[in-house]
Formats: sequence, structure tokens, C-alpha cells
Amino acid sequence: MKKILFVLLLLITIINAKEATLYERIGGYKAISALLTDFHIKLKADPQLARFWKYRGTDGEDRELQLLVDYVCKSTGGPVYYSGRDMGSSHIGMMISESDWKIFIRILKETVNEYHIKDKEQKEILTFVDNLKSSIVEVK
Repeated sequence: MKKILFVLLLLITIINAKEATLYERIGGYKAISALLTDFHIKLKADPQLARFWKYRGTDGEDRELQLLVDYVCKSTGGPVYYSGRDMGSSHIGMMISESDWKIFIRILKETVNEYHIKDKEQKEILTFVDNLKSSIVEVK
């Protein structure tokens, strides 16, 4: 009887167990915020991408970064409220090109690697970001 009860409890535990969210697996808010802060700095420093921040004030850049952190936290399953616009509306008229996108992805991969994000999570991040491409890239 004890064995049957143990097996039933084990089965219930397995059935009720859920995989941690991507948000949890990559370290939660603090880890995402740190990674995205470094990523944002690198994007702004890139010679080709720097034009997007040329006339932005510090306050605007800080707000943009906070919205990015909130968006990524919410999109990866975190308990964060995102108050910004959808990605298409946020980037319309910026004339982001395929070349800009490739640089963005390269810098993202470099930053994610620096934070030692595991392969499975890296793939999930890149798949998620790749799904945003059609809403962001305007110039082929």
C-alpha cells in the first residue's frame, strides 16, 4: 500500500510539475535587466546603429531601456507589467534595415554569450526575437 501511495504521489508531482519560465531560467528581473543594460550600451556604441540614439536625451534612453526590460520580462513569463506599445508601432518610421537587424542580432548573441545563457535558453531568446523581425525591419 505504501508503494502504491508513493507512486501516486510521484505521478501527481510529475503531472503538476511545470517547467520554469524562460524568465526564471535566465535569472529573473535582475539578470535580464543587467544583460539588457549591457546590450543597450553596445547597440548605442555601434557605428551603424548609433544614429538611432543621436538625438535622444538621457531621460529618453533610460525610459527606452526600462520599457525594453519590462517587455522582455513580460514576454519571457515574468510577473512584470509592460506599458509600452507593440514592436511594430514602436519602430515604425525608423527605417531599420536588414543590415541593422544583422548587427542587432550579432550584438545580442555576443551579449547573451557573455552572460553564459545556456544553449536551450539562447535558442528560445533568438526564436522570440526573430519572430519580431517582420514588425521591426522596414528596409530590405
